[in-house]
Amino acid sequence: MRVARRQVLAAAAAAPVVASTLGGTSAAAEARHAGTFLVGRGIADVTGPAAENGMMGYSMPQQQTAGIHLRTLARAFVVADGEKRVVFVTAELGALFQSVHQGVLRKLREVCGDLYTEQNVLLNVTHTHAACGGDSHYAAYDLSILGFQEQTYNAVVDGITEAITRAHDDLAPGTVRLGRAVLTDASVNRSRSAFDRNPEADKAHFPLAIDPAVTVLRFERDGRDIGAITWFATHGTSMTNTNRLISSDNKGYAAFAWEQLDPDFVACFAQTNSGDMSPNLDLSPGSGPTDDEFENTRIIGERQFRAAQRAFDAADEQVTGAVDHRMCYVDMSKVTVDGRFTPDGRQHTTCTAAIGVSMLAGSREDGPGLPLPEGVRNPFLDWLGGADAPVPAWLADAQAPKVVAVPFGAMEPHPWCPEVLPLQLVRIGQLYLAAGPAEFTIVAGLRIRRAVAEELGVPLENVLVQGYANAYSQYVTTPEEYDAQQYEGASTLFGRYTLPAYQQEFTRLAAAMRSGREVPPGPTPRDLRGELVNFQPGVVFDAAPPGRDFGDVLTEPARRYRRGEQAAAVFVTGHPKNDLRRGGTFAEVQREVDGRWQRVADDRHWSTKYHWARSGLATSTATITWDIPPNAPAGRYRIVHHGDWKDGRTGEVSAFTGTSRTFVVT
Repeated sequence: MRVARRQVLAAAAAAPVVASTLGGTSAAAEARHAGTFLVGRGIADVTGPAAENGMMGYSMPQQQTAGIHLRTLARAFVVADGEKRVVFVTAELGALFQSVHQGVLRKLREVCGDLYTEQNVLLNVTHTHAACGGDSHYAAYDLSILGFQEQTYNAVVDGITEAITRAHDDLAPGTVRLGRAVLTDASVNRSRSAFDRNPEADKAHFPLAIDPAVTVLRFERDGRDIGAITWFATHGTSMTNTNRLISSDNKGYAAFAWEQLDPDFVACFAQTNSGDMSPNLDLSPGSGPTDDEFENTRIIGERQFRAAQRAFDAADEQVTGAVDHRMCYVDMSKVTVDGRFTPDGRQHTTCTAAIGVSMLAGSREDGPGLPLPEGVRNPFLDWLGGADAPVPAWLADAQAPKVVAVPFGAMEPHPWCPEVLPLQLVRIGQLYLAAGPAEFTIVAGLRIRRAVAEELGVPLENVLVQGYANAYSQYVTTPEEYDAQQYEGASTLFGRYTLPAYQQEFTRLAAAMRSGREVPPGPTPRDLRGELVNFQPGVVFDAAPPGRDFGDVLTEPARRYRRGEQAAAVFVTGHPKNDLRRGGTFAEVQREVDGRWQRVADDRHWSTKYHWARSGLATSTATITWDIPPNAPAGRYRIVHHGDWKDGRTGEVSAFTGTSRTFVVT
């Protein structure tokens, strides 16, 4: 099967389908100007272990998964114009690490040859803080996860690759339209004092101190809508650092809500420059517009969904022109920046990566991080040799006014964060995406967009910053914001002139795209496979309580519920790490229809929650709840749990299914 796919895709690389369909290169060029492309879309599951795996985002060692509210998915789009093609993927994860970028490209090379490469594949994430972590090959991002988690890594790499290949298999002639809207009640500036340090010309662009722009690509085939990509800047932190259920957060809810209307529609909600944009409208964790984190997730997600629909419905601008891409690697720790990109007009350089003291405290608006109870040690940190490496005087000077806490880039045997980073510029007709491996504040994003738009000679609104792309290196602030040393500035790794370096390098990519030139690939990033260890305990064995078996119901649901109430059942279960059930489910709600049981919800649905908990050394329970929707049909229902248990003698893992008694919804 793999050989067949590789042969098919290699043939596609040699002679793009759209070119043959449209009759050759000249016909393909005419089709580009007429707005006809090949478009395809795909979805796949990237959910990691649903129990005892650290979550990525808040850096809280005690925040380990204990169930699922919303599975995390990857959504992929492929757009081809007959000569070139690009892949766009948004995964519902905390960060897109360089290890994942490398792993996906390796797998694509196995099945696709040279059709999809680092040049034309753009991977990014929603930045939910409620997904599994541990899939980075750099120590800084595995510290709170207690090391590298291979299960998480494989789930992410395999899922993203599946989404891309499904999008490729879905390719067919279609059209793309561009729409825009404004959304002002789904974000707030969490670093206003730093924002206010920027020049008036920058602040005037954002009179509410937020980026309210909503940009949508609307995909159609044969007169039917098949998908959309929506860009809007707000953090994935509606779920707080006390939550332990895997969740795709507000952007995940927005995608879920749209896709519920049409099972064949793919709704992708991507980030832009959201570094200082919080969804917590009252500027404290889990607050605004309510004090319930689940309700806030739904409301902020619903507002993005409705704004996306407005932009979608108003998408009367046909996307025409070429598909193009430029990409290179840059060592961001040693960029010489020309004076035309710096505030004082002088040449400056970036420096070795380091984090500041205020970064360790976290963002108080979205949730503090890194606390360790007194006397508790982190075995992964001990294995690394500790975090108290001396800060050289030259580095302290280079990072000023940052007070350096940990010199990530100076750690041994290799840095704790990547410094050779991918920068990418992608064109889809008149829309350009400046894809960077960081969290850009709104003014930082504005300056990159202005630089690219000026170089290309295109309207500013046609250039977006695609953050969280192809790797992760924390924040990018303006030099003025950097001086404030708020959380974002303390997390800007390569010093005060990090943003000017990005402006310069993106301008270089834009100049190459404008002139039709290629760009040198730059230095090769490290491949750190096998360099990290894991101190998170695995599954030794599972046991059922005396007199019970796996799948037995410990607590049955009530016999009758009304719409709006919550049905629940508790089952004897095994550890979710035995089988992640990626692409499947741990939980089902079934309804009896004409004597047969049909699934109406699973653990990808907003109405369900799957809670896992230890009840003993090797025993555990699964509690499945269903918030009965107000439009649920009256009738007979039941709750079903799928799980797996590990035999302590043989190591064999066996699947089981448990079913509750039936109950009536009236």
